[in-house]
Amino acid sequence: MKNPLKAFRHMSYERKKGLYGYGFIAFWFIGALLFLLFPVFESFYYSLFNVVPETGYMKITPIVTNGVTDYISNYKYAFTVDPNFRQLLVEALEDIALKLPVILVFSLFVAIVINQKFRGRTFARAIFFLPVIIATGPVYAIITGDINISGNSNADQFSSMFEADMVDQLLEFVGIYGFGSRFTEIITTITSDILNLVWNCGIQIIIFLSALQSIPSSAKEVGQIEGATGWEFFWKVTLPYVSPMILVNIIYTVIDSFTDPTSGVMERILSVQSEWKYGLASAMSWSYFGIVLIAIGIIFSIMKRFVWYENE
Repeated sequence: MKNPLKAFRHMSYERKKGLYGYGFIAFWFIGALLFLLFPVFESFYYSLFNVVPETGYMKITPIVTNGVTDYISNYKYAFTVDPNFRQLLVEALEDIALKLPVILVFSLFVAIVINQKFRGRTFARAIFFLPVIIATGPVYAIITGDINISGNSNADQFSSMFEADMVDQLLEFVGIYGFGSRFTEIITTITSDILNLVWNCGIQIIIFLSALQSIPSSAKEVGQIEGATGWEFFWKVTLPYVSPMILVNIIYTVIDSFTDPTSGVMERILSVQSEWKYGLASAMSWSYFGIVLIAIGIIFSIMKRFVWYENE
């Protein structure tokens, strides 16, 4: 029988590097298997049964309807009996439909601005990326006025500095009262909290900025030689080059919005879980996950037709 240690010593350098790589990957694979894949499949298994926590274990019992085990009972309950789940799903879809165009346009605009050469450019970039660093924790809780989390009685006063309810005031100033309540509600929802808009654009701005910096200098020189205006250069050069990153930002924004713990659906799922209804909470989670995948698939199938690649 060969000695493994002796055989390892006689291996080539390239072979040893390969084994080192597999060794590092093994740690990730074991962690993903134990702490990601196993809990995911276990949650799907929970969604098929009635799960109640007992001392030291989960008591799993089948749900019987008319003498037959009903494996989709939790799913049917979530969509047909639960008074809030369907409504919250519709509200989540409406919310992302309103937020997505605004976040993309704002992120691209800011990326174009901070890509220019001016004094304080590094500081400006840091300002827009700062929310990504402190997006969680007590700082965000205080800014948003979440007193229950931050424990600060003056949090609501501090957070009011970051809110801007300008839409209603502007409409009243021009003499428009009660015109299109749904229209004003949509605009107010989008623009009333400037902080949330900036807070949700940090990653998107960075992605757009990297795309803008990857535009070859030859394309810029051709635009200057042809006498293209800034407006023409944006539509003919900038937008085609950043179009792949538009698709990336759309997918990222959709996932980030749907998985936000403060969204109504996520709060409902966590509320059901806190009531020890793990089977129903798992069914809601998997239903939500399926809807997110369908939404991403539809968006991807539509937007990929408008993506321009440099080799085209």
